[in-house]
Amino acid sequence: MSAPTVSARPAARHGWAQAVAAVLTGLAAMVVVAALGLWAAGAVDLPDGAFPRVVAATLVTAVGGSVELSGNAGALAQTRAGVTVMPLSVTLVGALMIGGAFLRPLRHRAVASAAELAGWAARIAVLWLLVLIGLALGARQTFAVDVGSGTLSDLTGLFDAAPRVGFTADMPLTVLFGLLWLAGVLTLALLVARGAPLPGRLLRLQESVRPAAHAMVVLLLAYTVVGLATALITVAVHGRLPQTLALILLGLPNLAWLALTIGLGATWNGRVDGPFGLPMPHVLDAILRTPDVSALNLRSLTDYDGRWWWLVVVDAVLLLAVAFRMAAGSAARIRLWQHAVRLAVALALTVLMICLTGRISAHYGLSLLGIGDLGGGLSGELFLRPQLWQAVGLGALCGLVAGFLGGLLARPVHRRGEVEPS
Repeated sequence: MSAPTVSARPAARHGWAQAVAAVLTGLAAMVVVAALGLWAAGAVDLPDGAFPRVVAATLVTAVGGSVELSGNAGALAQTRAGVTVMPLSVTLVGALMIGGAFLRPLRHRAVASAAELAGWAARIAVLWLLVLIGLALGARQTFAVDVGSGTLSDLTGLFDAAPRVGFTADMPLTVLFGLLWLAGVLTLALLVARGAPLPGRLLRLQESVRPAAHAMVVLLLAYTVVGLATALITVAVHGRLPQTLALILLGLPNLAWLALTIGLGATWNGRVDGPFGLPMPHVLDAILRTPDVSALNLRSLTDYDGRWWWLVVVDAVLLLAVAFRMAAGSAARIRLWQHAVRLAVALALTVLMICLTGRISAHYGLSLLGIGDLGGGLSGELFLRPQLWQAVGLGALCGLVAGFLGGLLARPVHRRGEVEPS
């Protein structure tokens, strides 16, 4: 059989029209998910027709862009505000849609030249750059903060210190990180999809990288599905449909992938104070709403409710399943220690990604005449951040064990290549 060759005809099928379709499809999916999630969260009630601008800001943060908060409360007062969070539901939908559209014209191909892939990616990147600029220009708004009635309201009126808070997208950072996000999505799509063509020099990645990368994507999607099922069960038992729908459409992977790392033994440090809160499950808010920084891990969760040990079981089952699938889809000549090392590296990188994208930080405060924070409901803080290297190390260790066991379980089903002693 002759070696597959790169044909000019398939390359013609992914020109500018297909790039426009790919970008618009991904953008439309992200807008719909973000808009529905914000609608469920009550953002349609924001004043001054701000809803579309909040949607734009949500998309900016979903692709790694930066939205800066600013405050103003007159000459004698000062506000401070800040928020850092990625709505990973929007991120995930955009990545799946754009990655799928990127691969669609390349299907049924064995090999594609580096120049062809780079040209196809460049078309999408140029259009995505225009989208990022448009989102950054649209993501800006200022709101008046209602201080209610009473002494605080009288003081702010007397000193013309009615607090206002607004947001503005940082154009350079939005463009930079948005393009890096796109590059990561397209690269990961090529590495994960088993039928995606690679340049001849990179065909070795099909054996050494692709099975492990595919296993990690399956693991993340499986945990997202488990989180979705848990959220729907919670709605059926306790109600709170709007809040849960907002969580699903904006931040389901934030909590689902957080649970994945905790099941591996990782610890996240955090605190909740003031009007901020974590929507679901309630146990997170209960553990973190303390005067000092609290540790969120298996110990603190099981001290609150012993049933949280099921996170370990879910992690073990899903990790063994993806490890078995990775090993069963690999050549029989791959040794057990190679399965273990590859899954260890892949899981460590996956945990690193979760830790970097799953951080949450939010604060708001108002001070008058330089005297502290006023109004108990007008100041607060929320943050959640991982013990990074502990989490990554545990991910590597668990991946090492799961990769070895998965390779061991897959030995009887190997059909390709010659089996070598381990």
